[in-house]
Amino acid sequence: MNITYNILYTKKAIQSGVVSLVTDEEKKHKIRLIEEKLKEKECKLTPQRRATLNVLIENQSKHLSTEEIYDLVKDKFPDIGLATIYRTLQLFDDFDIIKKLNFNDGCYRYELSEDQRHQHHHLLCLKCGNVYEFDDDLLDELEHKIHKNSAFAVTDHMVKFFGYCKECQNTK
Repeated sequence: MNITYNILYTKKAIQSGVVSLVTDEEKKHKIRLIEEKLKEKECKLTPQRRATLNVLIENQSKHLSTEEIYDLVKDKFPDIGLATIYRTLQLFDDFDIIKKLNFNDGCYRYELSEDQRHQHHHLLCLKCGNVYEFDDDLLDELEHKIHKNSAFAVTDHMVKFFGYCKECQNTK
């Protein structure tokens, strides 16, 4: 079994400006798709929305909070207000452009929605607060069993695992 997970969210990583793993072509493609989605709903990709979207794309695996997104957008748009960020994130959530996540740390965090059947799972360290992504979907068999036994068609699921990362296990 091949297990893939990467460290994604730490305040230190955000402050240090970890390099984006998204190419310019991928970024342009994502922006075009989202722009089309907004046009379908008769909304525009305003400069403020584009700046917010750019931050989400450039930091797509960091699970940023509203305030963290605001701080990063403010670097490029000093006059932008926190309320604009809240409204933009709500709009993006309403149109399934982003997913709003609750990691039980007192705030919502956001990631771009992906056009895949299921979202990845999250591993949350109870000591340091780091969030890791786990991409293997081990629940297909369970979904099949649910459908077979209950005639219930599962379309998605969300799983969060709580525990201790490798570093925190070593410092217990």
